[in-house]
Amino acid sequence: MKKLAVFASGEGTNFEAIARACTDGVLAAEVVLLVCDKPGAPVVEKAVRLGIDTFVFSPRDYADKAAFETEIVRALDARKVDLVCLAGYMRIIGDTLLGAYAGRMVNIHPSLLPAFRGAHAVEQAVAYGVKVYGITVHWVSPELDGGKIIAQRAFEYDGNDPAEVHRLGQQIEHVLYVETIAKLIQ
Repeated sequence: MKKLAVFASGEGTNFEAIARACTDGVLAAEVVLLVCDKPGAPVVEKAVRLGIDTFVFSPRDYADKAAFETEIVRALDARKVDLVCLAGYMRIIGDTLLGAYAGRMVNIHPSLLPAFRGAHAVEQAVAYGVKVYGITVHWVSPELDGGKIIAQRAFEYDGNDPAEVHRLGQQIEHVLYVETIAKLIQ
């Protein structure tokens, strides 16, 4: 049974999809830790409800990124985490964490990378007039949303409402991320 850690900063819909896939036996894995950089984020409540350990922190309580990433690495190592899954974690991964978990850290992103990197990918795509949107799962690398692509799935949308693109994309994310994690841990 593989051990997963999920990093999230907000609602936690992908966190919940991954955790449920584990408890339902879809994934031969267990989510052993949620890492969240926003105390009070809804994802923390979901983790508590599901009985999953949490490492919740406020970055401003640390001297620098290396300091809080050192604490995160300790928490991951203590639980013998096999794979780190970023799921709406809105913080750039630094050298400390990437050095410890390179090749064992994946991210899901709401665009067909390499197009529209960064935190506002959907809004950028809508502003550009894109008609085919998508979701990408990729390895985390030092370059923002620049790691090797593992899986992608596209969908068409001919409107201009970012909220609708997010809604349509999340339906795909929840399936694609679980499918991709399943392949990675086999």
